[in-house]
Amino acid sequence: MRYRRVQVDAIGYELAPVVVSTAELEERLAPLYRRLHIPEGQLEALTGIHERRYWEPGTPLWQGAATAARKALAGTSVTPSDLGVVVYTGVCRDGFEPATACRVAAELGVRSQTFVYDLSNACLGVLNGMIEVANRIELGQIRAGLVVSCETAREIVDTMSQRMLEAGSMELFRFALATLTGGAGAVACLLTDGSFGAEPRRKLLGGVSYTAPQHHALCRWGLVGEPGVRHVEMRTDSVAVLKHGVELGVETWAAFRAEIPGEVDKVVCHQVGRAHQEEILKRLEIAPDRDCTTYAYLGNIGTVSLPLTAAIGEQRGFLKPGERVAFLGIGSGLNCMMLGFDW
Repeated sequence: MRYRRVQVDAIGYELAPVVVSTAELEERLAPLYRRLHIPEGQLEALTGIHERRYWEPGTPLWQGAATAARKALAGTSVTPSDLGVVVYTGVCRDGFEPATACRVAAELGVRSQTFVYDLSNACLGVLNGMIEVANRIELGQIRAGLVVSCETAREIVDTMSQRMLEAGSMELFRFALATLTGGAGAVACLLTDGSFGAEPRRKLLGGVSYTAPQHHALCRWGLVGEPGVRHVEMRTDSVAVLKHGVELGVETWAAFRAEIPGEVDKVVCHQVGRAHQEEILKRLEIAPDRDCTTYAYLGNIGTVSLPLTAAIGEQRGFLKPGERVAFLGIGSGLNCMMLGFDW
């Protein structure tokens, strides 16, 4: 994929207000820890995550997404009526229908001939949404589009914590460990053709997408059980996801470097945790000081993590104008997408 006329005018984000430490989660699981002889502090030692954030109970997802969208539009000359498409790309949604994007669009005042829909692809959702919008811009169909997402982890963490306490098994602890890294937040990426007077920044150069669908069962989140007694469950084979995810990442990186030649100054990876970050950077031969991270204090916010981290990195001066930046995304499936920008 190559682009010549697409740029990211703004990235808006909203942090969830409730800070939950890893120590608090371990305190909740203390009976399980004692039964399985798990040492205190093991969760943070394994993941490198000190804390994460949750929305207040009952907070609708559209609300966080709309707030992030308003922040993205603020300070630009793009208005809701200029948007040719609004795509909601979160794993979490407010319901099966209508599309959560419809409520976000309504809150923004979007009307008339605008494409409004949801798109889902695990943690790659926002990157996939950016490609959807970029393709429309490159084809000249629209001048601007908005990709929004909002994720929540409180409910699934509460559910899995209770199930772990009830089951009391090491097997469930191992498969539910990744669930406990989840956090909450919202993000919105505004892409345009550069015709709204904004400084030509964050130009999307292109990217590549690779897949290994034979590993689709390694991370699952959904309803399980017999009809009438089903419950929500999230299971992740963290060891296998790391192994096969990194292998797919290495393959995708080689293709990315061929598609988008030249040196890469900075990278932003999907925020899984310490083990994933260290292994992928090692295999790609990228120095740790070139990577922007937030997982230690925000956890894994699914689709929101990568673009939100990029926005924070820019605010803190880590991502600088003129640098070549790569987004390195990976999601359950397994799917991997890498995008290149002239920041």
